[in-house]
Amino acid sequence: MPIPDYQTIMLPLLRFLGDGKERSLGEAMEHLVKHFNLTEEEKSESVPSGQQTIIYNRTTWSRMYLKKAGLVEDPRKGLMKISQKGLEVLKKNPERIDVKFLEQFPEFLEFRNIKRDNKQVEEKEEYIKETPQELLEIGYKKIRQELSQELLKTVKTSSPEFFEKLVVDLLLKMGYGGSLKDAGKAIGKTGDEGIDGIIKEDKLGLDTIYIQAKRWDGTVGRPEIHKFVGALTGQGAAKGIFITTSNFSKEALDYANHNKNPKIVLMDGEQLAQLMIDNGIGVSKVVSYEIKKVDSDYFIEG
Repeated sequence: MPIPDYQTIMLPLLRFLGDGKERSLGEAMEHLVKHFNLTEEEKSESVPSGQQTIIYNRTTWSRMYLKKAGLVEDPRKGLMKISQKGLEVLKKNPERIDVKFLEQFPEFLEFRNIKRDNKQVEEKEEYIKETPQELLEIGYKKIRQELSQELLKTVKTSSPEFFEKLVVDLLLKMGYGGSLKDAGKAIGKTGDEGIDGIIKEDKLGLDTIYIQAKRWDGTVGRPEIHKFVGALTGQGAAKGIFITTSNFSKEALDYANHNKNPKIVLMDGEQLAQLMIDNGIGVSKVVSYEIKKVDSDYFIEG
């Protein structure tokens, strides 16, 4: 079965705490994994940012909502326990606990800042499956995908010279050595077929990386990668990066993965766009959001 949403988790979580014992979040998660028969793959599946697992995220939010309704309390740091109100709820044997159910409690309404007569909001909340953090991450991922497509489309319309410069800007921003001036001297001036630029691997120049940067419309096949390897071998080069605005065939990828001398890395258009976004190349920040949580350590009195 799919990973349950955070509202579906609420009742099983409260029942798990029904024995009145203090439990950790980890213990609750393990119980929920068994309760919902989640596979190892589902257990380790992450939210879009990759910062935490989905089951951890949803268990955390489920716990918080139960706490805001007064059904769960925190007796000590890192532990949770069912409250007297929570025990009373379990005695009534509810079929489901969700946002709509919790809105019968004044403290939860105060937390949500929702009026009882706001039916439109209640109905909307009832069908939301993702946690607020998941919704934010899903929205961010969608914006990033759209930006990536627009960025790659713009890159493809640039001149070959500008594209080669863009690649060097990116590699320098990623921490490779040398300077734009040093790298710029190599662009288009090596005189070797299959090599468009040279950049130092580190700031001391202990090793050199050879670059081929090509705007490409169709799929790059193995013959093109073979030519690049030949050019590298002719230079006695140990490392090379082949960057394109399109993609690589399976044969090209297999060839690159098995070729160890020289060692080559293939970067397709999608990877290029994502790295440009990560490193601030060709993009500008519009707005940023920080997600914060209560720092429990700060409130420890001693």
